[in-house]
Amino acid sequence: LSGCDSGFGQATARHLDIMGFRVFASVLDLQSPGAQELRQSCSTRLTLLQMDLTKREDIQRVLQHIQAHTNSTGLWGLVNNAGFNDTIADAELSPLGKFRTCMEVNFFGSLELTKGLLPLLRSAGGRIVTVSSPAGDMPFPCLAAYGASKAALSLVMDTFRSELQPWGIKVSLILPGYYKTGTTCDPAFWNLQKQQLLASLPQELLQAYGEDYVEEINQQFIQFMKVAVEDLSAVVNSITEGLLAANPAVRYYPGQGLGIMYFIHRYLPYFVRDLFLKGFFINPKLPRALRREHHSDVKKA
Repeated sequence: LSGCDSGFGQATARHLDIMGFRVFASVLDLQSPGAQELRQSCSTRLTLLQMDLTKREDIQRVLQHIQAHTNSTGLWGLVNNAGFNDTIADAELSPLGKFRTCMEVNFFGSLELTKGLLPLLRSAGGRIVTVSSPAGDMPFPCLAAYGASKAALSLVMDTFRSELQPWGIKVSLILPGYYKTGTTCDPAFWNLQKQQLLASLPQELLQAYGEDYVEEINQQFIQFMKVAVEDLSAVVNSITEGLLAANPAVRYYPGQGLGIMYFIHRYLPYFVRDLFLKGFFINPKLPRALRREHHSDVKKA
């Protein structure tokens, strides 16, 4: 189970431990408050492992540990939960490095872990449950880096689902709604990210979009996250069902409003989909260079 420092991973690790399972839970930092909390609240069956999904040596060390402890029994389930995003901005304003980091954690890290554990999962005829995102299915404004990595993750897991059927391995995707997890609801974190983004933007881009444009996106996102759900049980229950149900669903959609969102995405014209996502999530103001007052200022000059 990856990404157990906070959020879905931490809650699921605790839930599976209470149910009596032997859980290998990976955390970024063994001394983090989340890791300490798991140590105190869980039984000795739970093993905490340090792993940064961007570091090959971390993944290999975790793979070796799990192999050594499950060789005779095989491994029943893998939960790919770890996820990363620290950019809320238009694709043009998001540095290429941010796209790469999202791909490293959300896609390549999870892919390497999955491939490494497949021999153990095959021997047990086990399960793979992966937490993706509706942002991997729809073009949410200002989430291109995160969404692109989750789209790649969803597709590769869907491919595994099809290819691993002969081995008896069942693969499920979890596409949660809006929940309070980790730093997602910390305004101080997002304000710092915004400042760093503004400092890194080329002058020409900053002129074209305007600092107030980036400011407004950030404010709207912080407002949006205020309505995020604190009770993570719907997601934990979906992950648990993916691991234990005789016939788990291919996709789980825990969270409010996802049904109407997917209906609009599948059946209505593109302009309606775009309007809906802007109205629901972030609706940026016009970039500075496109505003009427900017054009009149240019003419006067």
